[in-house]
Amino acid sequence: MPFLPAGRFESKQLIIMTASKMYLEHVNITVNNLEEAIQFFQTAFPHFKIRGGGDKLREWVHLGDEHTYIALNQAEAPLQKVEKNYEKAGVNHIGFVVQDVEEIANKLLTKGYQRDYPKQVEKFRIRDYFADTDGNQYESVQYLSEVPAEKNDYNE
Repeated sequence: MPFLPAGRFESKQLIIMTASKMYLEHVNITVNNLEEAIQFFQTAFPHFKIRGGGDKLREWVHLGDEHTYIALNQAEAPLQKVEKNYEKAGVNHIGFVVQDVEEIANKLLTKGYQRDYPKQVEKFRIRDYFADTDGNQYESVQYLSEVPAEKNDYNE
């Protein structure tokens, strides 16, 4: 049984998630320009809507759908770019599983966004990488198989 805070859940409300049911609910990113960040994500994922937001302590939004979202926060000290470097600690990119990599790439390219890494076409998946205006890199991956061993084949 997983650890649960005492008194926080009633037995009828208790939901235990197994490893196979686990998913990433959200990521939280601070950006230099909140409106530009919203535009980037809504270009790639037009179904993403603003689920909520605020501006009491800082301006922020939750942008996504009913299952997942991206928490975007307006930076207080704007104009600092992300230093993406695989030699230092930090997040290098965030990946999204999508139905059609090419459709997303075309939407982003049409709006002037640039590939941040060459598109990778493999036997069982296609991967494409774009950066937002802050230099944050996002991967779109389209699986060409439903077989886990094929989806996770890294021998190419």
